[in-house]
Amino acid sequence: MLFLSIQQELDCITDSGEIVGKIRFDDQQGKHIFYSHCEEADAQNISPSDESAIAERLRGLDSGQYQIPMQDDD
Repeated sequence: MLFLSIQQELDCITDSGEIVGKIRFDDQQGKHIFYSHCEEADAQNISPSDESAIAERLRGLDSGQYQIPMQDDD
């Protein structure tokens, strides 16, 4: 699983190059959330190892172990 920073979000990209979703900070909940690009019926496109990597990244972002780089457009 590759995590690529785009405009204060992380694209979640599988080893085969498919973007399966994004991670972004949810102000209302006060934590990072994974938003899937997959429809409910296609949710099985995310492998268990990818799910595990996403969950670990979410924990790391919320604990401060990882950061999403800020982008300065000026």
